[in-house]
Amino acid sequence: MNPLLVLLQAEGQQSPFSMLIPMAGIFLIFYFLLIRPQQKRQKDHDAMLGAIEKGDEVITSGGLHGKVVGTTEETLTLEIGAVKGERIRVKVARSKIETKQKSEDS
Repeated sequence: MNPLLVLLQAEGQQSPFSMLIPMAGIFLIFYFLLIRPQQKRQKDHDAMLGAIEKGDEVITSGGLHGKVVGTTEETLTLEIGAVKGERIRVKVARSKIETKQKSEDS
């Protein structure tokens, strides 16, 4: 048999573990660039939602700006304005709060 042919056949056969190393590298890149930062953002958002109290100014995911006037475990009551002396209040699911702003009182 030709030695060159034997060498070419040997190069064509790779161990199944040779593809495992690049795949593990790709997974690590995805973990550190995408998964881990998203988990941190979600953890920070959950902590912010748990810390909302009466008097805080918040913005909902729908864009409503309001002041928290009532809280329960699942919902918040927001005061979003007043018309002719009547206060306008809406109930919003706590999970739909996007951000918490600093209140004007503090």
